Amino acid sequence: MTEDETGAPAAADGRKRRNEHREHADYTGGVYGSMLAASVVIGAGSWGSFPRGELVLLLLLTGLTFWIAHVHAELFGARLARHTPNRRVVLHVCRDEWPIAEASVPPAAAVAISPLLGLDVSGALWLALSVAVAGQVGWSVAAAHHAGASRRLMAVTATVNVLLGLVIVVLKIVLTH
Repeated sequence: MTEDETGAPAAADGRKRRNEHREHADYTGGVYGSMLAASVVIGAGSWGSFPRGELVLLLLLTGLTFWIAHVHAELFGARLARHTPNRRVVLHVCRDEWPIAEASVPPAAAVAISPLLGLDVSGALWLALSVAVAGQVGWSVAAAHHAGASRRLMAVTATVNVLLGLVIVVLKIVLTH
């Protein structure tokens, strides 16, 4: 068994790092990723009828692409100016930015299961949009809770994100009619 510089076993060090990561987790990427997924759904519904499989891929690949873009910007923007990123830093940034990609999974899953719910493509789009907006609100409340915000502040962030979600819904209505 290997030990770290303090003499503690490496496994304990790994657990310590994971716990510290949870303590410092930033959920803003999830809010951003959910808004991105909602925008993809609006675009897909506004500019043509995408088959479900294509929409699922579009959601997942867009989330991954934006995740890669954020990792790249973080690593080769401010960090590169200070020092060359090592493997640990790269993995840390990848993990920190992962909620951007992760947020695309629930709307994609909603589209994938929509036939089981008896929904047509339009219904699948509305379901995916609803899931994305709910995710946006959920991620924002999780971020506020994790930061130790009061219940009042968590309610404010939820309200702001519901309003932003309503703007997205209005855009979908306007663009599709």
